Amino acid sequence: MSRERIWGYGLPALVAVATMGFWEWIVYALDIKHFVLPAPSAIAAAAIESWGSLMDATWVTIRVTVIAFVLALIFGIAFATLFAQSRTIERALFPYAVTLQVTPVVAIAPLILIWVGPDNAERAVLILATIVAFFPILANATLGLRSADRQLHELFDLYGASRWQRLIRLQFPAALPNILTGMKISGGLALIGAVVAEFAAGSGTSTGLAWVILQAGFNLKVAKAFAALGLLAAIGITIYALLSLLERHALKHWHESARPPE
Repeated sequence: MSRERIWGYGLPALVAVATMGFWEWIVYALDIKHFVLPAPSAIAAAAIESWGSLMDATWVTIRVTVIAFVLALIFGIAFATLFAQSRTIERALFPYAVTLQVTPVVAIAPLILIWVGPDNAERAVLILATIVAFFPILANATLGLRSADRQLHELFDLYGASRWQRLIRLQFPAALPNILTGMKISGGLALIGAVVAEFAAGSGTSTGLAWVILQAGFNLKVAKAFAALGLLAAIGITIYALLSLLERHALKHWHESARPPE
């Protein structure tokens, strides 16, 4: 492993260790109450004590996030393909996609919960998380599909390529960097959408990490809430890392953004 890579991994680890050490010290030095700000050691103890329930909630959150991301990817690329093929369809539908994007999840969560039923809160959370994750893929994929080199389009015209051949062999390869960028944004937003939607739904029938945080807050178990928050952060970092790895492997042989510096 090169020195630069060691330094790249080691420096954030050193910052994390220093931050945790300072946090532990300041809590005990100032005698901060545990229900205001628990020490890292108390958070770790709460995580160990509630490990079973935290893991159950973690899998619920991961499941909803992954399904929402996959649905957003499917619908985003499908509509982007339609928009790239027809300006008329784009003019007709794109404003509604923007409307979904700018409408706060907390504003529509009660309506979705009513429509699917209070006993199906997890389904409502899934719908809301999909809505939140949908737009970045749609916008980036549409831009990418429209960004293929004009001279290559003329070459495809010269050889009499069909619309399907042009889409598969020219537009999708050209759009891949944009689609992968949209996926990286959408992956994090799917998690955020799942958490915010669960807060907004406010129903115990959805038992993800957001509900754990709500329950812990109501019962003043702040250390457990911090433990759940740490798991949410770990899920988000893992999603971003996996999608970054996918991007690097998909683009490393041909795109400038993935090539190592000389």
